[in-house]
Amino acid sequence: MESLAQITRLILDMDGVLYRGSEPIPRLREFFAFLRERRIPFMLATNNATRTPQERSEKLARMGAQVAPAEILTSAQGAARFLKRQYPAGTRVHVFGMAALREAVREEGFVLADEDVKIVVASVDRDVTFEKVKVASRLIRAGARFIATNLDPNIPAEDGFLPGTGAMVAMLATASGVAPTGIGKPEPILYELAMSQMGARPGTTAAVGDRVMTDIVGGKRAGLTTICVLTGASDRAEAEAAGADFIFADIGALLDAWRAALAAQTQA
Repeated sequence: MESLAQITRLILDMDGVLYRGSEPIPRLREFFAFLRERRIPFMLATNNATRTPQERSEKLARMGAQVAPAEILTSAQGAARFLKRQYPAGTRVHVFGMAALREAVREEGFVLADEDVKIVVASVDRDVTFEKVKVASRLIRAGARFIATNLDPNIPAEDGFLPGTGAMVAMLATASGVAPTGIGKPEPILYELAMSQMGARPGTTAAVGDRVMTDIVGGKRAGLTTICVLTGASDRAEAEAAGADFIFADIGALLDAWRAALAAQTQA
């Protein structure tokens, strides 16, 4: 894609792109107003599995951006839908993570359990305890398949970075001696699910993210145009080295460039 004016669908990361912790990135409301005005369908696709789409929607509403839960896709949903392709409803699954992950797994017809399970699905757990690590690692060691919603080592916050799923599953991997299979970005499944939901095709869809090794690499694997913003995990040098198609300081700078590209197209 040579110009931002060619974008007809957009897939956006959330943490580090739209906000850091509870602080919105400047011009967030204006950015979404532009997408609505231009009737550009979008999906928010996040590796963060700590909140449900409804909770994400409510958080964005408090920041002045109106996004429906159906326009949000989390790695918890991605993991659950990935497993649904391979296991029948009623399969017993142990969840190491928060309520949002348990809800996503349950919604796909799986039975949550702490013994005799086929699968252990792990993500961030802000209430992690020794007992939880013990139970999950023993189930994995006993033969349960080990799935991680993603492998991000940290999560951008307003005061720095928080431990991510990668940090949590490293404990389980060390304790069990088994490496997890990651489902979230940079694996293409979240992007593929988002495109399917929007009726999008890769050639005119762009992925916006802040973390090169997940958002940009994952976007490229899915065949998308990649846009890196520098408000989260990666800097310009990393984005350039990874071959991001466009690089902007933040979504406000992306918005200005997009408007300019559309104006130039109109005048041509």
